[in-house]
Amino acid sequence: MLIQKLNENWQMCINNTEEFMPAAVPGSVYQDLLDNNKMEDPYYRDNELKALKIMENDFTYVTCFDVPEDIREREEVLLHFDGIDTIGDIYLNGTLLGHVKNMHRIWEYSVKNLLKPEGNELKVVLHSPTRFIREAYEERPLEGSSDAMRGFPYLRKAHCMFGWDWGPRLPDAGIWREVELMAFDTARLDGVYITQKHEEGRVSLSVQVDVKRTGVKHTERFGREEKELEGLSWRIKVTDPEGVPVFEGLCPEEAVIENPRLWWPNGYGSQPLYHVDVELLCDGCVLDSWSKKIGLRTMTIHREKDEYGEQFAHEVNGVRIFAMGADYIPEDNILPRVKPERTYELLKQARNAHFNCIRVWGGGNYPYDGFWDACDELGLVVWEDFMFACAVYDLTEEFEQDITEEFIDNIKRIRHHACLGLWCGNNEMEMFVKEGQWVTRPREKSDYVKMYEYIIPKVLKEYDPNTFYWPASPSSGGAFDEPNDENRGDVHYWDVWHGNKPITEYRKFFFRYVSEFGFQSFPSLKTVETFTEPEDRNVFSYVMEKHQRNQSANGKIMNYMEQTFLYPNDFDTTLYASQLLQAEAIRYGVEHFRRNRGRCMGTVIWQLNDCWPVASWASIDYCGRWKALHYYAKRFFAPVMLSCAEEGILTQDTNPNAEPYEVKKSIHLCVANETMEEQNLIVKWTLRNNRSEILRGGEEAVTAAPLSSVWLAKQDCMDADTYGDYVSYECFRDGELISGGCVIFCAPKHYRFVDPKLTVTAEGDVLTVKANAYARGVEIINEADDMLLEDNYFDMNAGERKIRILKGTPEGLKIRSVYNIR
Repeated sequence: MLIQKLNENWQMCINNTEEFMPAAVPGSVYQDLLDNNKMEDPYYRDNELKALKIMENDFTYVTCFDVPEDIREREEVLLHFDGIDTIGDIYLNGTLLGHVKNMHRIWEYSVKNLLKPEGNELKVVLHSPTRFIREAYEERPLEGSSDAMRGFPYLRKAHCMFGWDWGPRLPDAGIWREVELMAFDTARLDGVYITQKHEEGRVSLSVQVDVKRTGVKHTERFGREEKELEGLSWRIKVTDPEGVPVFEGLCPEEAVIENPRLWWPNGYGSQPLYHVDVELLCDGCVLDSWSKKIGLRTMTIHREKDEYGEQFAHEVNGVRIFAMGADYIPEDNILPRVKPERTYELLKQARNAHFNCIRVWGGGNYPYDGFWDACDELGLVVWEDFMFACAVYDLTEEFEQDITEEFIDNIKRIRHHACLGLWCGNNEMEMFVKEGQWVTRPREKSDYVKMYEYIIPKVLKEYDPNTFYWPASPSSGGAFDEPNDENRGDVHYWDVWHGNKPITEYRKFFFRYVSEFGFQSFPSLKTVETFTEPEDRNVFSYVMEKHQRNQSANGKIMNYMEQTFLYPNDFDTTLYASQLLQAEAIRYGVEHFRRNRGRCMGTVIWQLNDCWPVASWASIDYCGRWKALHYYAKRFFAPVMLSCAEEGILTQDTNPNAEPYEVKKSIHLCVANETMEEQNLIVKWTLRNNRSEILRGGEEAVTAAPLSSVWLAKQDCMDADTYGDYVSYECFRDGELISGGCVIFCAPKHYRFVDPKLTVTAEGDVLTVKANAYARGVEIINEADDMLLEDNYFDMNAGERKIRILKGTPEGLKIRSVYNIR
């Protein structure tokens, strides 16, 4: 196989103009216009509106290239596009090769007879996506999320590019993945599928090798069409993580790996990756090769009936893990900006906050190879949605053929990855279709069943039968059988936030696996400054509301803030308070779910990241800054975590004008041990006043079995001052503090904080924080707000604490706490 990349010398123009300009492939229209100073930053203020109008046009991309003789003389030459976004006509030397309208697919054309030695012209004409969906919708309405543009389900394009409740309407276009010529004789590899059989002290790999021969349209498989493949063979070589060969063979029935090193999710073990090389041979000559890294592991979803209903847990190498992670959306609305280094850094920040899983949400795109490589290396189990979300689809024969090819392309590309935990049919459609949302014709409901309970499982049975399939998220297993059931399958829980319920509602539920729940906040001031002018910096300004896509949600943040904090005295304090509010809400839920390990086996937070600077549910904002939530996650996802289920006003009647009642006050501590080892711990707690003076306390030795949660004895706190005392608690292992926190018995707005007189000083990469009294939600930032700390947004007793700087310099340090929200 010979490859000639065709990513150079591209130019583009907006059709009906004569102006061609340099273009990048892979790339996009918006990025090319920005690079050529032909448009303004679409993320700034309300420039999104101007950028959206640009997409009413068509665009032409063109390049010229020469083709070496060794390419042209091969029996077969294919023009191969890894991805085109989205509607396009492809021409080579004036000949129309085909029409495309699916950004999630690979497109190939046989072009040997059209190629010239020199001066070949490749042209791609991209048509307006907004015009396409508008015209399709006008002809026959097809409904979906009201946050996206009408008609979006008609186009196999990342749905969120048409808008979502966290994303702009910026439906970019372009040749978004690589283009190349592929030249070969006789045959080429069409896929390699590896099945693992695990036994004591060994793993046996069975390798399924698919081939496409020249002149033959259908794929042939060794072991299934041996007669047709006569004269061809294949060879495999496996090397261990250090590069030492551990198996080589010609067409082996099995490749046996002795003394295998198993791949584990983050927190449960290491992530060794073996290298597999497969070569397709003809008379001893190599025709094509396939080279990938794999992890030796078993992976499925454990579902077993129990006293509560039915379990739902990731099971890796026979061990049921508690999923701790977040939902991942496209990292940028302008896709060329998503580079491997950026993706790796984002996922590393997830790993560093003790995440062990990532859910790829179904309204974006199938992540590129760099995402999967990073998750393999970092130990992040991936829940992969197929790209369908919050809509119904018109299952015509043409559409079925198109999505089937989409599935095959992406399954074959992704299936070898160690991190692939499961395939999921769609996001939120079983639940809403059952309720009749978006459904305007009876056929749309039956088409739903065909797509997710017949077509996708049929394709997976052929191309990846070993990976668990789940028909929707949320679901109890399909067939519209109570898709959001608390006691089965996975759940999306939104009564807190969308339902305006208080955060204490989380403790009323014991979900088996919650794959979406979230709470919004604003990004930091430095991020807000990237898209605003000073006059915009009010949460109800036009620009701030343009960067808030969940209807009226800035008001919702303030409504929840009214329940929690005093009214902030300036814009920056409001941003800070919103982040604490978000972090406290999610902490309240996650800690509760972890305390109930076994019944609940997953907490996947909506959401990890943003695709532009916006108020959202993300824990890391568009500029890469950790919000308070991500620092909190590092604590509440810690492998060994001590948490407290307190009783106080928030768990009883929060109305300050309610008929007077005796407030029950208590603490109930719990150790969650999500490690594979028994933990011998010392747990201490102290009741303190607001100056951190100790009133009384206790200490207990705790042994926590592997993969367990252990409750300590409940402690009565009726003697505590409801509005002036608090409890701090700490967990020690071998004398080292590994987890801890504080609880109060009323809303922070009613607590009698005294000024902690916080100070922070730096010496090298260590900060020293001092407080004269109890300080809650301590935030430390530098002038540029580009520091990453080992901990931030923490509570502390009066005294001193050391914090390491992980990134950035301590120039212009600022420090504040909840005391400053007033």
